[in-house]
Amino acid sequence: MAQLHKKFTSSQVKELFKHYLAKEIKRDYIQEILGIKRRQFCKLISRYKDNPNDFSIGYVRKKQTRSIPDNIENNILKELHIEKKLINDKNIPIRFYNYSYIKERLKEKYQQEVSLPTIISRAKKYDFYFKKPKRKAHDREVLTNHIGELIQHDSSVHLFAPSAQEKWHLITSIDDFSRYMLYATLLKRETSWTHIDAAQTVFLKYGLPFSYYVDSHSIFRFVQGRDSLWRKHSKLTDDVDTQWKQVFNDCNVKVIYALSPQAKGKIERPYQWLQDHLVRTCVRDNVTLLSQAQRILNNEVHRYNYRQVHSTTGEVPYFRFKKALKEKQSLFREFKIRKPYKSVKDIFCLRIDRTADAYRKISINNLRIKVNGVNPGNVIELRISPINKGLTEVRFWHKDRLLDIQKFKNKAFEGVHF
Repeated sequence: MAQLHKKFTSSQVKELFKHYLAKEIKRDYIQEILGIKRRQFCKLISRYKDNPNDFSIGYVRKKQTRSIPDNIENNILKELHIEKKLINDKNIPIRFYNYSYIKERLKEKYQQEVSLPTIISRAKKYDFYFKKPKRKAHDREVLTNHIGELIQHDSSVHLFAPSAQEKWHLITSIDDFSRYMLYATLLKRETSWTHIDAAQTVFLKYGLPFSYYVDSHSIFRFVQGRDSLWRKHSKLTDDVDTQWKQVFNDCNVKVIYALSPQAKGKIERPYQWLQDHLVRTCVRDNVTLLSQAQRILNNEVHRYNYRQVHSTTGEVPYFRFKKALKEKQSLFREFKIRKPYKSVKDIFCLRIDRTADAYRKISINNLRIKVNGVNPGNVIELRISPINKGLTEVRFWHKDRLLDIQKFKNKAFEGVHF
């Protein structure tokens, strides 16, 4: 049907119909002028005859408002109130409403299907809405063409579960090309060993990547400050390899340092997505234990890897990762223990040197240890691998030769600076 209201006014059409009824102009001419067919003409002339004074061709859209059940309406408002409480709490890393999360929450928690526009309309109606600020451009963008070409690795500390009343550390590793999340865990403390353990998990499961991309945290990089008037530094930046960096040297994996927080934008976005969902769910489920939060994190990582279409790649990370493997578009290398080392514990470990005394013993804190095969004056490299919360294995090396293996309680290494 032709949209007459865009071409003619009501008065113009009324004038034509007036002449038609007075038999001063034929129907065919009116149809040609208005660009309508006979059926539409008959409808319009009938309306004009019924009420010539109020006749109008103005287009009136019939607005249909669909109401939703009260229980769904109440659940939407309930979730919006929780969102507002999170945003108002400055200790929680939530700054915006997440209507997509609410949509997912209604479906999974209450088995209620609600459209996103419906949730947003309720948010606007009841003052649970504000626009997000524009994102700042990133200083640097890393482009890759293969999986394993670059692994983005980072950590953050936040009050992920407010009911627990303590901040936890989130450590993740993500493949840059596929955006596949290779590793994600929550910890009470962040140490060199937690990051070494993360690398061990990734390397043994997926293989050795070409490079890792990290910030300049002291765990990853030795950064020396500028000389002052009173002190001259004997060691410059990168003159000393950290415990974590020594592991990567042994594995022949290149380390790239981000020059600014903005340069790590690619991993910050998945971090933000994970943090956002993790915090919101921990609050709603009243999580107080780290193990509970870890289960939620595992579910969110699974959703991210296997169900979410990534906004940049336009693909689900897992399928993009598998496709690259199938097409041999990978720079992952098989992990092998290189000589002279005997075990993964010789690679993924903390290292410290000690000199044997005249009694063929070495000292750690107040602990004196007798080592088999040691001569006085030998410099012994201790490769230390925590086994569990109570026990640590120490492997003693001298000139590429494994001398001894002993186990100690973890308390023996408290206060040792690695």
